[in-house]
Amino acid sequence: MSDPRPLSAPGARPDPIGAIPYAVILLIPLGALAALAAGGWATIAVPVVVFGLVPLLEAGSWGSRRNLDAGGEAGRRAALWAYDLVVFAAVGLHLLLVGAMVAGVAGGRWPGIELLGVVLTVGTSCGAIGINLGHELGHRSARLHTTVARISLASSLYAHFYVEHNRGHHARVATPDDPASAPRGEVVYAFWLRSITGGLRSAWQLEARRLAVAGLPALHPRNEVLTGGIAQAGLLLAVGLAAGPLGALAFLGAALMGILLLETINYVEHYGLSRKQLPGGRYERVTPSHSWTTDRPLGRVLLFELTRHADHHAHAGRPYPLLRHMDDAPELPQGYPAMLLLALVPPLWFRVMDRRVDAELSRLGKAAA
Repeated sequence: MSDPRPLSAPGARPDPIGAIPYAVILLIPLGALAALAAGGWATIAVPVVVFGLVPLLEAGSWGSRRNLDAGGEAGRRAALWAYDLVVFAAVGLHLLLVGAMVAGVAGGRWPGIELLGVVLTVGTSCGAIGINLGHELGHRSARLHTTVARISLASSLYAHFYVEHNRGHHARVATPDDPASAPRGEVVYAFWLRSITGGLRSAWQLEARRLAVAGLPALHPRNEVLTGGIAQAGLLLAVGLAAGPLGALAFLGAALMGILLLETINYVEHYGLSRKQLPGGRYERVTPSHSWTTDRPLGRVLLFELTRHADHHAHAGRPYPLLRHMDDAPELPQGYPAMLLLALVPPLWFRVMDRRVDAELSRLGKAAA
């Protein structure tokens, strides 16, 4: 579903101040760079804060369900440059962090267990910034945004996500045809394998079909999955040449952590929710009922409003500062960081979420009746 409202608001009073809270994301790469410089136990500080302190701070707050009024939204639309500046700054610092890890490994900076902390720290940035902000920018239309999106995704070796997410996931979400939608009862570890392999396969098929319409073979320079894969292979080779096999392994480890963070969020976002199949084989249109959301404040700013996921699926082109709470969307009992951790313990996850899935499906059934 496209958003019919324009992305600019002539005459509106710009509101760049609203971008300031989102700048908290810069603490992740800045803190990570400081941790890498300090070494020792500091190398694990960023993951501890993100996956330990943030869920605790969010536990006592539901956040605000209030949406911007017309004037507030117009003000943000008129100052999107400020909100984009935060995104570009975060991506730039993330790329600097990846480079610092490679340089440090090449110089033998972190012996033994310290390197594991470095990988976990950079991996946290790969998920929270590399892929997540690649996702945000990948939904824009301007060449600058899509170019930076591809670079950001490549830093986590997930370039094909640009194709699969935009043209695959958004069309097939909450159906059996979508590898990134988890059915009720699926364990997250099985979902990882299915979503990663299925997403790559789907991206290739989407590009092959697009090229076939133009009369071109799948193995063509215009195949974005092919060129993205070649670029990533070249990047990995360059890292290996610069920092040796250990550097390449560290880069692979950080990228894999970023990928698994992204896929776990995918698991949380649509778990157990499904669209009805209509006569003729098509599925009902996507509604707010097909995405789990939460308004808890820290998760909202750290993930650039990804937690208001129902509106994102309703209007994929809406920039993050304009995403809204939707009353018909099912709500998670905690914020995304806490739910991500809960998903890693399947018995607890099923105990908490399955009854909520059943309640939501029952609600929808009664509404349809």
